[in-house]
Amino acid sequence: QVQLVESGGGLVQAGGSLRLSCVASGRTINSYVMGWFRQAPGKERELVAGISSGGTTYYSDSVKGRFTISRNVAKNTVYLQMNSLKPEDTAVYYCAGNPGVRITTTPNRYDYWGQGTQVTVSS
Repeated sequence: QVQLVESGGGLVQAGGSLRLSCVASGRTINSYVMGWFRQAPGKERELVAGISSGGTTYYSDSVKGRFTISRNVAKNTVYLQMNSLKPEDTAVYYCAGNPGVRITTTPNRYDYWGQGTQVTVSS
């Protein structure tokens, strides 16, 4: 089993930055596809960034050029650097792990989830 714990959320003004961290325990996630999803009230959970074990990355169109996903193998941790934040980025952000090979945007393909961290961007 893999346990994922997110941190780094908070309240920030539009244009600001935050870095989310997702620390994994129980098993190494180095061979996993890792994703950052977000869910705003009344909306479906969506993948905003993903990274494969080989370093291939995916970004949704809404965050491309502003968010960067990375992983630290030694620390068993995945990060999401969020710059130029907008009010529409406000959501609960979840870290998720998928033992597969390819990045998928489908939430139910991810076996492991963190508890989520709130990100609120004020205008």
